[in-house]
Amino acid sequence: MSTASVRERAKERATAITVLLTVVGYGAVGGVFLVPEFQALFPTLTQETVNLLAHAIAAVNTVTVITLSLGWYWIRNDEVKKHAAAMTTSFGLILLFLGMYLPKVAGGGTKEFVLDSAYAWVPLWDWVYPAYLIMLAIHIVLSVVSVPVVLYALVLGLTHTERELRNETPHRRVGRIAASAWILSLVLGVVTYLLLNHLYDSTFAAAEAAAVLLPVVPV
Repeated sequence: MSTASVRERAKERATAITVLLTVVGYGAVGGVFLVPEFQALFPTLTQETVNLLAHAIAAVNTVTVITLSLGWYWIRNDEVKKHAAAMTTSFGLILLFLGMYLPKVAGGGTKEFVLDSAYAWVPLWDWVYPAYLIMLAIHIVLSVVSVPVVLYALVLGLTHTERELRNETPHRRVGRIAASAWILSLVLGVVTYLLLNHLYDSTFAAAEAAAVLLPVVPV
């Protein structure tokens, strides 16, 4: 089967492909939180490894914000090839993020915010913790709802020509929504990472699959 034939088939099934990829993505992330059998597929990680992965994830997300912003800038200046390269790179970075996030959560655990700090200049106002929770909640909601929109924009971009994208698909509108939600989600994710890992204290909650070998200990 030729590449052109495969592309045509994918073009005709863009929605179905988006649904399939969305289900796979939701299933993988949901599995590391809810399914012990799926969690057990990942190796047990030490807290030090979990912290290292958290730093790496924040770095990847920061770079993704940059590539997404460049992609937005380039398409507004009608630099289509640069835009396509930036958005494809962004998606590759998100796959890299998942490659670190899934084992981090399943085999290691997560941190929980504590309103205390090793730095005297960091404010301990009562509203800081609710503000952190609100930002985290918005980050999570946007991460969840943006998945099918991002995937649909990507599938359309990979299966249609530039002319088709402009005149025959909702790629421009969908892409604008996807990029906006994606960028805001990532920015809030990086902000909450900084609060949780650098400015304020936290406790470490080991993953269920790793709890026997990795006890819950303070950071």
